[in-house]
Amino acid sequence: MLEILQNLGIGLAVAVQPINLLWVTIGGVLGTIIGMLPGIGPASGVAILLPLTFKMGPVGALITMAGVYYGAMYGGSRSSILINTPGDGAAIASCWDGYPLATKKKRPEAALAMSAIASFIGGLLATIFMIFLAGPLAKLAIKFGPAQYLMLYLFALSATASMSGEGKVLKGFVAMFLGLLISTIGIDSLSGVHRFTFGLMELQGGIDFLIAIIGIYALGEVFESLKSIGKGQTKIQKKFGRIWITKEDWKRSWKAILRSTPLGFVIGVLPGTGATMASIMAYNQEKNLSKHKEEFGEGAIEGLAAPEAANNAASVGALIPMMTLGVPGSGTTAIMLGALMMLGLQPGPLLFQKTPEIAWGVIASMFIGNLVLAFINIPMAGMLVRILSIPERILYPIILGLAFLGTYSISNLTFDFFIVIGFGLLGLFMKRSGFPTSPMVLGAIIGGSIEEKFRQALTISNGSYSVFFSDVITIVLAVLTAGSFLLPVYQRMKARKQAAPAK
Repeated sequence: MLEILQNLGIGLAVAVQPINLLWVTIGGVLGTIIGMLPGIGPASGVAILLPLTFKMGPVGALITMAGVYYGAMYGGSRSSILINTPGDGAAIASCWDGYPLATKKKRPEAALAMSAIASFIGGLLATIFMIFLAGPLAKLAIKFGPAQYLMLYLFALSATASMSGEGKVLKGFVAMFLGLLISTIGIDSLSGVHRFTFGLMELQGGIDFLIAIIGIYALGEVFESLKSIGKGQTKIQKKFGRIWITKEDWKRSWKAILRSTPLGFVIGVLPGTGATMASIMAYNQEKNLSKHKEEFGEGAIEGLAAPEAANNAASVGALIPMMTLGVPGSGTTAIMLGALMMLGLQPGPLLFQKTPEIAWGVIASMFIGNLVLAFINIPMAGMLVRILSIPERILYPIILGLAFLGTYSISNLTFDFFIVIGFGLLGLFMKRSGFPTSPMVLGAIIGGSIEEKFRQALTISNGSYSVFFSDVITIVLAVLTAGSFLLPVYQRMKARKQAAPAK
């Protein structure tokens, strides 16, 4: 404990240097702006800004890149809340209750404030966890092989589908399988077989899940609103209150934040899982535990607080395997790892021993960075909320422009415009037919990883399926997966028994 506090003191001495305070502020502001742009995301943002960091020195470069990373987690939810367009995959879950809270319930001020507060608390607590738990959690991450990852992915999928809401569980599983089907499009990495490409060269590389997200949420919302715009039925919000939350909002959300932060942090530590899965699992957890299940999807403030805390905690957790093991925990940290090696550093255990001022300087800068981002984002929300006062006949063309710009920035293919329009129509159909979109999106995101881990696990075990029940981790995850399938059945039977006396 004393050694940790001494190292943290060394890190604080580095982090409070004026030049490093400047870098963390610049990184946080740029990350917030990048996070608000659909299709860009933290990985692209760090890659774009990478050349600027080469003359900063190792400490400044890592502080700036880390600031961009968790700053993008703050910014990604802004577009989710205001225009139903996630900045990146980690902000998907913020659409589900953040956008209804801002539009249906006419409380954009509370939505933006809660997003900033939950992000701040999640990031701050995760940084504290990182200080004291980095070593043990890095060792846990090493124990996750293909079989463990596969069972984790299956649990996430089954939990998301089973939490689709009363009367929608079957539709949730249908949506999940549709997402898995979408993930198979392209050339099979093992056999080289073309799957569902229909002879189109543009589909050989598959469909990027960000295109699916932009289409389903951004274009789907625009298509859904065309009818009301034409009839002039929509009312524009012109008056806005103070950017803050009520005591009731805090009462409903603080437990969700405290539960979601460690969940997001642990998931972030596991290489390859990422903030997207963390935010979706945190949302499912709160929906399952909430006393207001009927409000989820309609503007439940805890349904926004949970994923916001989780995705910021996951971004901090993802830095642990990179810094302690030299293994990137996400796409963004993979770019950061490459940058550090170009600067002459080798992330891993020796980073903390040979250059503690760098490792602990970055950790200490996260405390400062979260404070900076909280001070930036709450005042910024007062300006951003004015987006809702723009007439829809002007706002929706802007959303379409951003959606197509984000789509093109992903792979620079105009063919993707047709794909994103197709997903927009699919999103409209699913919304009107009562199919939940979250299982489909998650299936599209992790479907490729499920197939890859399944093959790797069977290769390691020489074709034996016992590898999926070979240790405590896989067995526990298998039980949780089975439980998530059986939970809706149990809830339905319980509801029938309670309703029986009433007859």
